[in-house]
Amino acid sequence: MRIIRFLHNSTAFHGVPVDDALTHAYPLAGPLFDHPAVGRDALVVEKLLTPIVPTDILCVGLNYREHAKESGSTVPVHPMLFIKASNTLNDPGAVIPIPKRSDQIDYEGELAVVIGPRSAKNVTKADAMNYVFGYTIANDVSARDWQRDKSLGGGQFARGKSFDGFCPLGPCIVTKDEIENPNALRLKTTINGEVLQDNTTGDMIFDVPTLIESLSSTMTLRPGAIILTGTPQGVGFARTPPRWLCDGDVVSVEIEKIGTLTNPVGRE
Repeated sequence: MRIIRFLHNSTAFHGVPVDDALTHAYPLAGPLFDHPAVGRDALVVEKLLTPIVPTDILCVGLNYREHAKESGSTVPVHPMLFIKASNTLNDPGAVIPIPKRSDQIDYEGELAVVIGPRSAKNVTKADAMNYVFGYTIANDVSARDWQRDKSLGGGQFARGKSFDGFCPLGPCIVTKDEIENPNALRLKTTINGEVLQDNTTGDMIFDVPTLIESLSSTMTLRPGAIILTGTPQGVGFARTPPRWLCDGDVVSVEIEKIGTLTNPVGRE
């Protein structure tokens, strides 16, 4: 099942889209949704929203072998966790803002795992997929100067990745029954039609069940939490010269069996 979240008459609904254009949807109630379904008629999608407002945005760094290589980093022994703040959440089609205090804004197309409908704590790898509700697409937008340069008061992942609007999410959730293996999906990121990232989720160092086992061993993964599972090679800072996001760019992240998340870029 494909699930979207949208505005209709200034009210947010979850729904099952009628077609790929995402112009109409049947309202839906169920796990992770805090409002009831209303009637049986398809509603007009006036604005597409993030498919979920996450309870937590959990992110894994350096989780693709080729990305670790292009970053000049050693392959991690354990998943490397950082967290994006809730102010980063950004709708499909909404502008990714270039903040006033950075001009090194980078893109990272990622598979996002949605946890639910129950909490995961001390989960084994063998049981991990029983705690997955579905999958969506994320763009882990990053201010590389703030992520790397301690003189800015940054030098840490969370600060450089938690500017406003730095987590576009969507366009839909695809429930796990539609995707047999989340580590066998093609992922592409394009800017203005140019392909800059192109790999499969099979290049992950830690696959989805391993990530859930690791993270749940030290923290409760609550229903509605999302896990950004890392990005493949081809990011902007690793290119010569670097390819930073610029005013007027259009960024699209496409993941097989899920869809395409597209956002324009503009100055604050």
